[in-house]
Amino acid sequence: MTYTDGIVKPKTKRAKRFLQGREPKLTENVKNAMIMKGGNTTDTVSQALKDIYALKKPNAVLYKKKNIMRPFEDSTSLEFFSKKSDCSLFLFGSHNKKRPNNLIFGRLFDYHVLDMIELGIEKFTSLKDIKMSKCPEGTKPMLVFAGEAFDFDNEHKRLKSVLIDFFRGPTVSSVRLAGLEHVLHFTALEGKIYMRSYKVLLKKSGCRTPRIELDEIGPSFDFVLRRTHLASDDLYKTAHRQPKALKPKKKKNISHDAFGTKFGRLHMQKQNLEKLQTRKMKGLRKRRGQHVATETAATETAATETAATEESTSPKKLRVDE
Repeated sequence: MTYTDGIVKPKTKRAKRFLQGREPKLTENVKNAMIMKGGNTTDTVSQALKDIYALKKPNAVLYKKKNIMRPFEDSTSLEFFSKKSDCSLFLFGSHNKKRPNNLIFGRLFDYHVLDMIELGIEKFTSLKDIKMSKCPEGTKPMLVFAGEAFDFDNEHKRLKSVLIDFFRGPTVSSVRLAGLEHVLHFTALEGKIYMRSYKVLLKKSGCRTPRIELDEIGPSFDFVLRRTHLASDDLYKTAHRQPKALKPKKKKNISHDAFGTKFGRLHMQKQNLEKLQTRKMKGLRKRRGQHVATETAATETAATETAATEESTSPKKLRVDE
């Protein structure tokens, strides 16, 4: 590839396909995550990164070497690795005396850091510590958030958004019932955040709807919220902007009520009801005998009325006595 006035021009077809894959699209690809560890880590942090990588596969890249960096002080290294691996999410693990067993969840916009949230591990149970059958790789999880802090606190709101971006997986149009087999549950309570992972078991219930049971499969985390780096409102709004082609077009004369029922309004021209052809029913027809009697009575009535009319119109004659 050659650089001309800041524009990358490919020389081969392979390079051209590579650059086309990096171009902006109306429907973006699945967000990939890069998972890396700092210069100093512990076995807890290393195993936590491996377990989260197992949940995120295949949309993740795990860096096995140590990377000496401090994301909250200098994020240029993160932005470099993001552009190199085409990842918009990252998870960074580190350990020091001031902040032991540290995990940083973050996301990037246009290869620049958007949000970073630092969580400390207080209690951790690994995948291998729980002897249960695991979910297949690439299973799309169901995300459950419990706790008022996720709805009212600004930092917890942004943490919820970051976790949804990190674990949501690919966007699908439909899901079969048997595919709903993995649940990630996040609970915010008393200043801590609890993360639990469950496998959904569909049992026989004697009816059409199966009975559901949850078995914990790991990993299990008890987090405490530490430092945060949140994007400004303007930058956050810019990152959520959608192209006009994806915005749904407003349909005229269609409305919905509170229950989601669709109502449509039809505009019709003025109808001429005089020429309206109605349906003739047999029950309204007259019987044959009744029809003849009615015609006879009508004829007699007409003859009587005619005689009366002639009598009234003829001139009266004077009587003369001889």
